[in-house]
Amino acid sequence: MANSKLRILVVDDTVVYRTILSNVVAELPDVELAGVAHNGRIAMSKIISLKPDLLLLDIEMPEMNGLEVLAEIRSQSPHVGAIVVSILTNEGGEMTIKALELGAFDFICKPQHNDINKNKKAIKNTLAPMIKSFARMREINSILEQSSFASNNAISNKKQQNFAETFHRNDSITAFPNKKSAIVAIGISTGGPKALIQMMPKIPHNLGVPILIVQHMPPFFTKALANSLDSKCSIKVKEAQHGEIVQSNTALIAPGGKQMKIEPSVDGKHNMIRITDDSPENSCKPSADYLFRSIANHYAGRATGVIMTGMGSDGANGLKLMKQNGAFIIAQDEKTSVIYGMPKKAIKAGIVDVVAPLDEMAEEICRTVR
Repeated sequence: MANSKLRILVVDDTVVYRTILSNVVAELPDVELAGVAHNGRIAMSKIISLKPDLLLLDIEMPEMNGLEVLAEIRSQSPHVGAIVVSILTNEGGEMTIKALELGAFDFICKPQHNDINKNKKAIKNTLAPMIKSFARMREINSILEQSSFASNNAISNKKQQNFAETFHRNDSITAFPNKKSAIVAIGISTGGPKALIQMMPKIPHNLGVPILIVQHMPPFFTKALANSLDSKCSIKVKEAQHGEIVQSNTALIAPGGKQMKIEPSVDGKHNMIRITDDSPENSCKPSADYLFRSIANHYAGRATGVIMTGMGSDGANGLKLMKQNGAFIIAQDEKTSVIYGMPKKAIKAGIVDVVAPLDEMAEEICRTVR
């Protein structure tokens, strides 16, 4: 039933975090705690008996870890979703990216405060909107499944019609820049890793410009994401390093917990990356606004700004400045965004030239540089 509560199974081998996660679930509206499990093997048996909709899934567990659980439910119980609960380490980052590749909806990090109440508050603030987004995704998928009697061609035509009606573009909006872009800057947050894993492999090896990416992630995770994308993409993808020259056909991801911007190299002939420990902006570090401002200043009239799925408003102000300086702006559409906050803010500001679904984002980016 559409109004039934989302059933959640907490899976963690640590009693402290099992308790915190269970208590958080108990306080959230429209969800209920289906049960708990202290390792993956027990979780698999409880999935059969308790029939949860969503797992809050620890990765590192004895007997059967989170990755093994994800692989199992992918084949045995594909209707069950999972939000991964990870730790802030290199290994935790790598395993989290693998979890997303195995189908996890998203991830949260275990906070490391000495105060259990602070840990609970931090988890609740992150988890509550994420669970809402998961529920929204399930509703959308349910509607699509119920309409599966329609032919694929009819669905495709309807999708195109809805897109055209919702995001009608006038002549001034559809016109691409007179000068092709010399750089692409992307801001993305919640739901971002999976979106990038879907989009970035579609970028051709000869794109001809650099791509700079701010993905809201903690330390350790951005390097793991970059390594994963690099193994899948035609262009080079890596975590950005202070002082390196931006190069065509290379995507640089801002390091988690740091700020990234562009500035001229010492010889003045190139632009290079500057990594700083400047304060968070919009509670984000790295921040898309922080990067976008520098792009606006150093690539006037020659940049493409891209804003994708994410919570909050980070990126909107920086995109305004980019737009004022002649940039072309692309936003992900609501239907394919896990959370529509960041794209919606930019669209409402009237600075977006093209709104596109996720599977068309790479194509729209390529158009601006050719």
